[in-house]
Amino acid sequence: MKLDVLAIAAHPDDVELTCGGTMAKMARKGYRTGILDLTRGEMGTRGTAEIRQKEAAAAARILGVSVRGNLGLPDAGVEITEENKLAVAERIRAWQPHTVILPYWEGRHPDHYNGARLAYEGCFLAGLKRLPLGGEAFRPFKILYSTMYQDVRASFAVDITAEFGRRCRAIQAYRSQFQPPKKERGGKVHLPLDHLEAEMNLSVRYHGRMIGVQYAEPFLVKELLQVDDIVKMPVRSI
Repeated sequence: MKLDVLAIAAHPDDVELTCGGTMAKMARKGYRTGILDLTRGEMGTRGTAEIRQKEAAAAARILGVSVRGNLGLPDAGVEITEENKLAVAERIRAWQPHTVILPYWEGRHPDHYNGARLAYEGCFLAGLKRLPLGGEAFRPFKILYSTMYQDVRASFAVDITAEFGRRCRAIQAYRSQFQPPKKERGGKVHLPLDHLEAEMNLSVRYHGRMIGVQYAEPFLVKELLQVDDIVKMPVRSI
């Protein structure tokens, strides 16, 4: 299966929180989309790996993605090893995504910033013809970084106003994380999961306001963006 867009993230629910609206929008436009989770999220305070796998499948259906995979790397132990890079490269060759969305390369959780570098290097290795991985050598055309969690200036934002409801439903598919039974709500977790979705919603509102829409998700690219028609550029300057 060849994909138009592939989002790679450390844990199930990361994609939904950071770029779920964009993934839903691309699927609605007819693009083939996919998600690759690096871990099963088994170290999370709430839920289990098995529960989160079922929740991830449900969320994928809501977002309309064509395929969702999981590398099964250890949660809280994502490392940039040759073996792990080759595992990513194999998926890249198999799915041949044109555009890849990665986590931002800095952050609080080591899995996120290690995952960003691991996935990038896997994308690069996939294009080496002499690398004996099987399949056709392939390298994605565009790499985007989701900056939802970060206080950095994004390169651009995607209007997800029409997809906001679908994005929220995909997040809420992770009931073990965001709507756990009362008996599982005891104990303090470092990350306030009960407030995380609300914080992400504030972020998409903020970035929506920045481009003159209701909701938007931010992204950053390392290369200079090209514009061919300066008359049709969106977002008012004054």
